[in-house]
Amino acid sequence: MTEPTPSWRPDRLGQRLPLLVRRGRILRALRDWFDGEQFVEVETPALQRSPGMEVHLKAFATEIEAPDGSRAPLYLHTSPEFAMKKLLAGGVPRLFQFARVWRNGERSDLHHPEFMMLEWYRADAGYEDLMDDCEALLRAALAAADATQFRWRNAHCDAAQPFERLSVADAFARYAGVDLLASAPDPHAPDAQALAARAAQAGIRPRASDTWEDIFFRIMLERIEPRLGFERPTILFDYPVSMAALSRPKASDPRLAERFELYVCGVELANAFGELTDATVQRRRFEADMATRRALYGNAYPIDEDFLAALAHGLPPCAGIALGFDRLVMLATGASRIDDVLWLPVATPRP
Repeated sequence: MTEPTPSWRPDRLGQRLPLLVRRGRILRALRDWFDGEQFVEVETPALQRSPGMEVHLKAFATEIEAPDGSRAPLYLHTSPEFAMKKLLAGGVPRLFQFARVWRNGERSDLHHPEFMMLEWYRADAGYEDLMDDCEALLRAALAAADATQFRWRNAHCDAAQPFERLSVADAFARYAGVDLLASAPDPHAPDAQALAARAAQAGIRPRASDTWEDIFFRIMLERIEPRLGFERPTILFDYPVSMAALSRPKASDPRLAERFELYVCGVELANAFGELTDATVQRRRFEADMATRRALYGNAYPIDEDFLAALAHGLPPCAGIALGFDRLVMLATGASRIDDVLWLPVATPRP
C-alpha cells in the first residue's frame, strides 16, 4: 500500500498555506473582539481527572507518575468546561479560551481527534446574550478571512443577514412533521414508543431497541440538520429538558432547557447553555449519564468532585458556549475538510 504524502511536504503545505494564513487572521480578529468586550483570556490544563461527562464521547486516557513512582489515571480533556467554570466560581466574570481538546474515535471531513475549541462564559448573562455574541463573532471571522459568505462544498451562508432563530420543536414540526413535545408528557422521562410512532409516520423506521434519544437523533440527522444554516446561519434553541446536559431548565417552560446549537451550511458549529448552577442536580445528571455510559460501552469516567465543589461554593448565574474553531475557519475560507485548515493534521497510524 502506498504511503500518503506527508502533510509537511512543500507541495501539500503550499496548497494549504493561503488557508492557514487566514486562520491566523481569524484567530487575531476573535481575540480582538473578546478584548473589546472586556473578556479575560485564560489557559487551563488539558490533563484532568475527568475528561468530560458526555455519554458518547471517547477520551484519550493516560496516567501521571509522581516522583516516588506512584501512578494515577488522567485524561486529555474533551472540553475545558469544568476548569473554566471553576474560574467563574472563583470570581472571573468574563473569560474565554482557545483550547486544544481531544476526542478519540473521531475522524472525518468535519472531525479531527485533536482540535481547537473556542469556549467562553459570561456571568450574569443568559443564552440569548451568547446568540448575540455568535452573530458578532461570525461576522468578524468572515471579515478577517476577506470573505463575504461562509461556504462548504456547494452550500453558502450569508452572516450579514439576521440569524434565523428556530426552536427545536418548530424544527421538528417544519422539517419532519413531528410533534416532538407530545412524545414527552413527562419531560424527564420521554416516551420512546410515542416518538417512534411519530417518526414512522414521517417515513423514518425506528429499530425496536431505539431509545427516545436514539430516535430524536435519527430525525435530527436525517431530516433537520441538512436543512439548517443555508442562506443565513441558524440558531436551534430550546432543547427538551431530558437533553439538558449542563444547562438549566427554561423558567417559562419546564419542558425545555436553555440550550442552543449554531448551524452554518448544515454544519454544527457551536453548542451553548444557560448554565446549571445547582450542584445537587448536576450530580444526579452526571450519575445518570455515567449509568447510561456503562450500559452502552461498559465503562464510565470519574466525576470531577472539584467541579461540583465549585458549583456548591457558588457559581453565579451565567451562560457558556463551545465553538469549533477549526470548523469556523473551514467555513470562512471555503475549505472542504478540517484537515485543510490544520498546520499539521494528526497522522493516522497504519497497522
